[in-house]
Amino acid sequence: MKQTLVVVIHSDLENSLINQRWIEELNKYPEKYKIHDLHKRYPDEKIDVEKEQQLLEAHDQIVFQFPLYWFNCPPLFKKWLDVVLTHGWAYGKGSPYKLNNKKIALSITAGINEEDYQASGRYKYTLKQLTAPFEITFNYVKADYRSVFAFYGAEHHATSDRIERNAQDYISFIEGVRRG
Repeated sequence: MKQTLVVVIHSDLENSLINQRWIEELNKYPEKYKIHDLHKRYPDEKIDVEKEQQLLEAHDQIVFQFPLYWFNCPPLFKKWLDVVLTHGWAYGKGSPYKLNNKKIALSITAGINEEDYQASGRYKYTLKQLTAPFEITFNYVKADYRSVFAFYGAEHHATSDRIERNAQDYISFIEGVRRG
């Protein structure tokens, strides 16, 4: 089975406990996971569209890993989506739909507690609802959108035990994406 591509989008990765721990865990299995750090690759945010498209074409499972920013994705991820998923490559009349049937999932760190992301919670919306535009986008390009994996409470409840358990759960989640 091919490697799973994990696209990391985090502007301050050195200071992220959870995202760093996830990457450490992924790095234990280099035969299974290829980590692609967008901020490291494009510090000037000048995205090489052709290289990114080739990378996507070379992988059948893709996970986008990022912190939730203002109930959305980091700006570089939005830019990446806008420039990489081009008409005639990812979608459109006569398009080869290069992401067709590729398994795609999101892994998100949220600073706020899970109970706040409920209809009855502080923010009134679930993470699934907040990430619906990604599901729609990936379905539009005919990818096989899977789901969201999350670490909630990163700002307030990120104990070392909890982070460690979550890192193991993250690997299990990605393995589920790989298996289909």
